[in-house]
Formats: sequence, C-alpha cells, structure tokens
Amino acid sequence: MRNQRRCTIGFHTRNLTALMKTEMNLAEPIQSDAPNPALRRASLRHRLAVVGSVAAILVTGLVAGILPRLKAQSQRVAAAQEAGTPTVNVTNVSRLPSHVLLLLPGDVRAFEQTKIYARADGYLLKWNADIGAKVRAGQVLAEIDTPEMDQELNQARAALAQAQANLVLARSSAERWEGLLKERAVSQQEVDERTGALAARAADVKAAEAAVLRFEKLASFKEVRAPFSGTVTRRFVDTGALIRAGGNASALFELAQMDTLRIHVNVPQAYLRDITTGAAVTVRVAEYPDRVFTGAILRTSGAFDAATRTLLTEIEAPNRDGALFPGIHVDVQFALAQSNPPIIVPATAVLTRSDGVQVATVDEASAIRLRKVQVGRDLGRSMEIVSGLNEGARIVTHPTDTLVEGMMVKVIDASATKAGAKQLAQR
Repeated sequence: MRNQRRCTIGFHTRNLTALMKTEMNLAEPIQSDAPNPALRRASLRHRLAVVGSVAAILVTGLVAGILPRLKAQSQRVAAAQEAGTPTVNVTNVSRLPSHVLLLLPGDVRAFEQTKIYARADGYLLKWNADIGAKVRAGQVLAEIDTPEMDQELNQARAALAQAQANLVLARSSAERWEGLLKERAVSQQEVDERTGALAARAADVKAAEAAVLRFEKLASFKEVRAPFSGTVTRRFVDTGALIRAGGNASALFELAQMDTLRIHVNVPQAYLRDITTGAAVTVRVAEYPDRVFTGAILRTSGAFDAATRTLLTEIEAPNRDGALFPGIHVDVQFALAQSNPPIIVPATAVLTRSDGVQVATVDEASAIRLRKVQVGRDLGRSMEIVSGLNEGARIVTHPTDTLVEGMMVKVIDASATKAGAKQLAQR
C-alpha cells in the first residue's frame, strides 16, 4: 500500500511538472511581443490555477498516505495497552440466607439393641423366635435343658432339709439344758455350749436356704426371655447346641427395638453454633423418593472428633410403620436459623499475604482495591468475612499475586456469565 501511494504521488508530481513546463513554454513567445495587459492577466490566472491544482493533488496524496498510517499506529497502541491489562472475573458479595439448609449423611441405629446370652449351662431344648419375629418384653425366646443344674438344685434342697433338722435338734437340746440350769443340775458352761450349737445350726439353715435360692434363680434362666419389646434381628444357635454361661458364653439372639430409631450424624465444626437440641429435621431415603420422614435433635456428644473435626449428633425419629431399618443410609436435612447471617465470599477470593488476609475488589473505574478482612468460619467452597468488606462489593473471584493496588483491569462479571450459560442451556 505504501509503495502504491508513493507511485501515485510521483505520477501526479511528474504530470504537474510537465504541465508547468508546457505552460511556461507557451508563455515565452507572449513575453517577447509587445505588452498586452489582458493577455498577461489571463496568463497569470492560468498559472495560479495550475499551481492550485498541483497543491490540491499534493495535499490529497499526503492525506491518503499519512492518515491510514496514523490510524493503524493508534490501533496498535490500543491493542498493546489492552493486551497489557489483566482480565479478572468478579462477583458481588452477598450474605448467607437467614435459613440455611444443611444436608448431611446419617447412620440409622435401633433405639435399643442388644445381644442376648444364656445364664445357665446346658443344651438348647428349643427356640421359639426366629429372625424378623416381633416379641414382647418377657416373652420366652428359647428353652435350655440343664440336667446338671437340676441335680445341684436337688442337692441344695436336701442340704437345706438336713440343716433344718439339725436346727430343731439343737433348739430342743438348748431348751432342755436351760431348764436343768434352773434346777442347778448342769453348769453354765454346758448351757452356753448348747446355745452356741443352736446358733450354728440356725446359720447352717440360712446358708442352705441361700444355696437353694441361688440354684432356683439359675433354674429360671433355663427360659431365655426378651428384655424388651422389639424385633429379633439375628439368631445364633440351633436346637441341641451346647450352651455355656459366663465369660466364654456365645450370644443366642440379637434383639432391636425399632419403633423409634436413633440417627447419628457427624456435623462439621463450622455449624457448631447452629445446632440446637430439640430442633426439627427431615430425613430422606433414596428408596422412598416421594416420602419425607421427620425427627428431632435429641442430644450431642459434647465433644469433637479430633480426626474429623465433627460433632456426633443424635436424632430421634419415629418409625411406627417399620419403614426404616437399622443400618441403612439416610440423608438428614437441618434447617439452621441464623439471626445475623454472615457475609460470604468464594474461598478462592481470599489472598493470604505478608501483611494479612486480603480480598481484591474492583471500583467503578475498574481499578483494583485491596481490602484487609477478618475471616470467620471456613465453609469449604466459601468463607465467612467478619469485617473489612461490605455487602454488594465487587470482588475478584480468582485473584493472582500480580494484582496490586490501583491496577487497571478488564472486568468479566461471573454472575452474568453464569446467567448467560444457564439461558443458553435452557434454549
């Protein structure tokens, strides 16, 4: 383009030069003749017109060659400035809503659950309840045959009868010797010996009675009974199995009370202030997509797990129809009420520098303003800002270390970008 413009200007210049020479050649014979004022004035006007035309052509050529170059140069400068201006994504600071819905996984457990052991040695005579059976408190679950214990009970009863007979004899002897003492037929020492023998026989009777009571109590354990109403969830023995009591005993049944369930949830430390005993919660199960179960916070453990930084929270949920079972996975939704919702920012927007924690904001002139802030709870993808930032401020979502105070930036609104993407997806 530049060469073409130069050729055009040179062409016009050569034409004008030739034209001027021609005019001068034509004017020379006129100058040798006698003076003619009219002819001179016409020649002068002609020359001025030629000079004006030459000047106009020169100006046009200069404008056509210089202005595009100046425009291109200004565009290059603007592009260079734009390339040097960083682009940042911004979003507006907001507060958490006054009611926050927190969804956490829960572990369902029976309200009461225990393994049932035998208290007497023997053989399982029969069992009366299998897995899934609904039983009442005190209902007989199994019967144990205890021949050895039966013999020990008979022996204890015989020993009791013997002790009672000895007591009768000792009492009769003591009374007789006391009568002889009144007649001074025996000494006081002999009477004391008979009285002491009576007391010993009375103690023997009490010991024999205790032994009989013990074996009778053990005999009552031949019938294994349910300690509370519930459902038999497991059976560990069959008829004829050897039953051992004591430290090496094996469980016979496992019983669970499932009319009311306990749900254990590990609540993160960030929500410590929002957990209130007695607050209502909703429970959802994937297998019941159209049904919502209800419950209430019963208690908390009162201590955090040092490994997970979570608070064990127990929820009580009614289960009259038996739709829920111990051991299943549920999702517990907490409706947490906050009187003063905090300001939150994306976790990626927080800068940690030598002079403290900062957040990069963008003012109306698209300039960076670094604000020192005080950080509250870490909510995972977002963080609470206690002070140093106002609601509605525009902050950089992913600031870099190159951002400094007053730097000019090109702003891309992250919220607008998300809204546009959502509309495009709906189309």
